[in-house]
Amino acid sequence: MIYGILKDTKEGEFRVISTPLEVKSIVAAGHTVWAEHDCGRAAGFPDEKYAAAGAKIVYSAEEIWAGCDMVAKVKEFTPAEYPLMRADQIILGCIHPAGHPEEVEAILKSGCVAFTAEDAHRYGSPNCEAAGKQGALFGLESMLTINGGKGKYVGGFAGAPGMNVLILGAGVVGRGALEVLQALGASCTVMDVNVGVLRTLLSQYGSKINTMLCSKEAITELLPTTDMVINCVKWDKKRTDFLIDKEMLKLMEPGSVLVDISNDDPGAIESSHETHHDNPRYVVNGVVHYCVSNIPGAVANSTSVAYASEMLPMILSILNDGVAECCVKDGFYRRSLTAYKGLLTHEETSAVQNRPWIRPEDALGISERRLDPAPPATVTRSDNFYKKA
Repeated sequence: MIYGILKDTKEGEFRVISTPLEVKSIVAAGHTVWAEHDCGRAAGFPDEKYAAAGAKIVYSAEEIWAGCDMVAKVKEFTPAEYPLMRADQIILGCIHPAGHPEEVEAILKSGCVAFTAEDAHRYGSPNCEAAGKQGALFGLESMLTINGGKGKYVGGFAGAPGMNVLILGAGVVGRGALEVLQALGASCTVMDVNVGVLRTLLSQYGSKINTMLCSKEAITELLPTTDMVINCVKWDKKRTDFLIDKEMLKLMEPGSVLVDISNDDPGAIESSHETHHDNPRYVVNGVVHYCVSNIPGAVANSTSVAYASEMLPMILSILNDGVAECCVKDGFYRRSLTAYKGLLTHEETSAVQNRPWIRPEDALGISERRLDPAPPATVTRSDNFYKKA
């Protein structure tokens, strides 16, 4: 098969889904790789390295789309790419389909086979770890007086206390933020709905952190003494309430910081809206908001290396085994199948966008096979199935 590496074009995005190291593995498996010109240059991987690894350098996205059996990128697909999608072609990216109805419509109309990478990670995405760790650092940068923050130093100085930080969510993102902030001396409180996860964190950090079960009431209690909130909660897109509403922000001191790493739309923070690296902050009710949606793009080399290595097994499975066998062997890959030749196969998208869907195993005709199990990607359920003819 011919595998195409697209250059990501989203504003502030510099990552690449496959580095020259992965190209070597894909070529060694007997496949052909086309790399779009400068697809990895911003992450530290110039065309020369891709060519040395065995890739053909292609000078337009249109040629990649027209000539490759499978195309892949880090982020979602853009309106400029919608007309380039074609029937039976395999596409892979962080599609975030539930929140992008126009993208989903284009994918379905094209008849392509689409995988959304964010649902494919058995052990959590390296991008989530990067978002948590780098997001914490951007939060500290936002706290600086020169950036509109109240100028509190994370670990404090002699005679001046350090920051009180509230981390919402103890998944991969939240644990990454905690690792950085606790090491730098912040007083950290972590909230989650899973007491088992909180107990594990307490043991890991030798009771040097605080933990609480997550609720709006508990957050309200802590906000008056909280300097920075890090939101890492993946919010159910069907919910219309918030963990933090705009009025609650008034409980915090002016110049406090809210970093919304999850940045869902809708999300857990009423006052959040997407920003970009060139203008990352805004203020609501005196609180500095940092809501960049692709934080890992700021550390493009490290995130590309980590992410590309984790995505390689999935890419090789698709190329070597085909879509159906790939989905039989790995339930996490199966649950990331978003569309199959005009059929929606993504449950959350069905529920959020009120579209009919079909289970991936049914669309692929593998439901009677012995399938590798995987939990649902989200808590959102849909019984809006395609009606049988």
